[in-house]
Amino acid sequence: MTKPLLETLKGNPGNNVPFWFMRQAGRYLSEYKQVRATTSSFLNFCYSPDKAAKVTLQPIKRFDMDGAILFADILVVPDALGQKTWFEGGVGPRLEPIKSVTELQSLNLANFDDKAGSIYRTVQILKDQLPDDKTLIGFAGAPWTVATYMVEGAGSKDHGAAKDWGYGDPEGFDSLLSLLVDATSHYLISQIDAGADVVQIFDSWSAALPEPAFDRWVIEPTREIVRRLRLKHSETPIIGFPRLAGMMLEKYVCETGVDAVSLDSGVPISWAADTIQTKIPVQGNLDPRMVVAGGPAMLSETSRILDGFSKGAHIFNLGHGFVPETPVDHVAALSAHIKAYRR
Repeated sequence: MTKPLLETLKGNPGNNVPFWFMRQAGRYLSEYKQVRATTSSFLNFCYSPDKAAKVTLQPIKRFDMDGAILFADILVVPDALGQKTWFEGGVGPRLEPIKSVTELQSLNLANFDDKAGSIYRTVQILKDQLPDDKTLIGFAGAPWTVATYMVEGAGSKDHGAAKDWGYGDPEGFDSLLSLLVDATSHYLISQIDAGADVVQIFDSWSAALPEPAFDRWVIEPTREIVRRLRLKHSETPIIGFPRLAGMMLEKYVCETGVDAVSLDSGVPISWAADTIQTKIPVQGNLDPRMVVAGGPAMLSETSRILDGFSKGAHIFNLGHGFVPETPVDHVAALSAHIKAYRR
């Protein structure tokens, strides 16, 4: 059976626009919260294949999206590498910071799959249970974004500690990124081996960098991951998401070799249609707060995006993920509006 989302990524769009939403499995759904309440911690939730598969499928059953994205977290990678990682309720992720090459010695790939293996099992379950016309999306965080958490020990507004290490000891910081390229490549290849149809690389903090650092810490690691994935799985599409990259977006597309790119809400549609969509398929880019507001504003903006990208390969998505306060009926109205649209 044809998978419309996968076909669009391969440059064969149909009359309908396929769609999925970042964070489509999450706290805005009551059924998600019921499953989450049965787990002791967020990471244990991610490492519970039956439960992770169940919540991955919940939005598909409710809204009939064309793609299901694996339920996991980008911080599985540092945790599986051996860095102490946990989530504090109401606070977010916490890690024991890594700030030097010496401290990197405690991290390695030797036991990586002891934890990551449960993620691959989730993919296998989803491959068996997902309807044949749905695309299964695996993912990982990009090395720069994951490195910021590993060095800062938490989320950060300016990523100062990561930048200080990178600017002050570029070779040492490259050692961290090199380890993350190895781990991320292995992790994504293993997801594809387990049944993922597509993978997305999230570089959520790419906006924080000037051009030379963007080249070295965003483009170069991503390009190497893409190269390695192509050696093993040449037919599997790779979506890049350099969030808030701005003027660097075109360079990212041209130099990383990704097959498609996800656009944040700040990317002008006309520019992206003329500059990016003529090169590769695009994905995006409704502001998640529009879905909180709902109503005519949401539907009008959705139509503007659909019309703006109607001449090429486009997957409808958000510019970032759903927020917890998103009303479920607004997601239902948005999904129905997209399904009713014809190119």
